[in-house]
Amino acid sequence: MTAVVALLRGVNVGGHGKISMDDLRAICVSLKFHAPKTYIQSGNVVFGAAATDLSKLADRLESAIEKQLSFRPKVMLRSADDLRQVVARNPFARRAAFEPAKLSVFFLQESPAAEIREKLLAIKVGPEEIRCEGRELFIYFPDGMGKSKLPPILDRTLKMPATARNWNTVNKLLAMADEHSSSK
Repeated sequence: MTAVVALLRGVNVGGHGKISMDDLRAICVSLKFHAPKTYIQSGNVVFGAAATDLSKLADRLESAIEKQLSFRPKVMLRSADDLRQVVARNPFARRAAFEPAKLSVFFLQESPAAEIREKLLAIKVGPEEIRCEGRELFIYFPDGMGKSKLPPILDRTLKMPATARNWNTVNKLLAMADEHSSSK
């Protein structure tokens, strides 16, 4: 059984895509996912799955949410190993003045094409720093993400769904996935 982390895009933000974490867990149980556990209200759930095709699992979860709640959020899935690699690849980790709360990881469905990647790395709207590593964007927001003009530009540039989690949340989800893996 593989420990899987599901990251739902755009749920419980600004009154749109409302889903309680109890409902999310219940949906995961109905899909026969093992021991689902949610983390905070922004659509994070860790569960075990026998299937290893994450794109099929994401589609099943998206469809079940749509059937139950009448909206279909995009779901990005990462295995515990995937998430461990994300943490290991943090390009800002060795920085002397690294502040974890100012780093967000944008999870993508796939690695951006070279042309998109070049456009992403060329964006300059403020002091933010962007690093593209596989299916993730690491973005350091020295003035905080809330004041940044970068997120809407990212959406237009990426041309694919993405969902962001701050560095503390990424590490908590990895700890939950590791706990799930060890409890089998």
